[in-house]
Amino acid sequence: MNSIIDNISVVMPFFLISWGVFIGATLWKPQKFRNSIFLLNALFFTVFFMAALAGEYIGNVLLVAFLLVFLALLLVPIMLVINGIVMMKKESRSLGNLLSLLLGLVIGAGEIAFFVGSVLEIHFSGHEYALAKQIAAFIGSSVLYISFWILAFVVYMIFIQFMPHIRDFDYLIIHGAGLIKGDKVSKLLANRIDKAIKIYKKNKRKPIIIPSGGQGGDETVSEAWAMKKYLLEHGIPEEHIILEDKSLNTMENLKNSMDIICSREGRHRVALVTSNYHVYRCLLYAKSLNLKCTGIGAPVAWYYWPSAVIREFVAVFTTKKFLIWTIIGYIFIVLVPTFGYAKMV
Repeated sequence: MNSIIDNISVVMPFFLISWGVFIGATLWKPQKFRNSIFLLNALFFTVFFMAALAGEYIGNVLLVAFLLVFLALLLVPIMLVINGIVMMKKESRSLGNLLSLLLGLVIGAGEIAFFVGSVLEIHFSGHEYALAKQIAAFIGSSVLYISFWILAFVVYMIFIQFMPHIRDFDYLIIHGAGLIKGDKVSKLLANRIDKAIKIYKKNKRKPIIIPSGGQGGDETVSEAWAMKKYLLEHGIPEEHIILEDKSLNTMENLKNSMDIICSREGRHRVALVTSNYHVYRCLLYAKSLNLKCTGIGAPVAWYYWPSAVIREFVAVFTTKKFLIWTIIGYIFIVLVPTFGYAKMV
């Protein structure tokens, strides 16, 4: 009994503090990416807290948790490869649609390298295996490090969908997406518009909807015009629609739409409506433009989501702020321990 109490007393502060930090940070700024890191940290200490409660079965609980994580790690590359094959069948064999397949192969190779390194560490010693162990540890640790950030990003994508937000908006910006056959709204874009229509109908005083998107090289009309046509067909009055048909990317969507909003009098409470995987990047860009807004995500087809999230992950983590912190973390979490340990042995 005393051992159980001792275990709980050790773990309890970490458990309470981690959940307190997560809840406090979420209430303070609910749409921040860091909240997903705090959530993963809280879940990590929750596992140990539950193990402490198990008393003499603490080892069994930790073993089950380890096996579940290990199984999940094995399934991730398999599911990504399967998703890549589905994307090729349903969409096209473009590089963007191959991302989940390629990432699955990379993660799978990293897990194999990590396993090989562990086997070499356990069964062999001596300098003849030092280089092989170092390479395996480096590859495996690198993949695990990147996988953690991807997991945090995915958690954020899911988490933000459940975040409560205000409903009283003055403007709804709908981010454009490619058209089908030059002038038809795609399923992806229709989901965004349907989400905006749903928000519009819930508002007591109806907001202005700004369909935002220019005309691509393979399109016969602007994305904004195609969205307006869709909105009119679904009962939105024309006087509640203002086109922004000049933008060619996400940043221009926001900048041009902001110019329209700022040129109008009255309150400027704005919602960005886009696909759920795209919300965070839109909010980052909006912040850089000093545009205060709420990000709202629309659902996408399940098979499209992994590749889309990978593209967003690359786009976000190659920005200056995230790139610097990711490299610093990589140096101290992967490079220093890996090569430092190699020198010790």
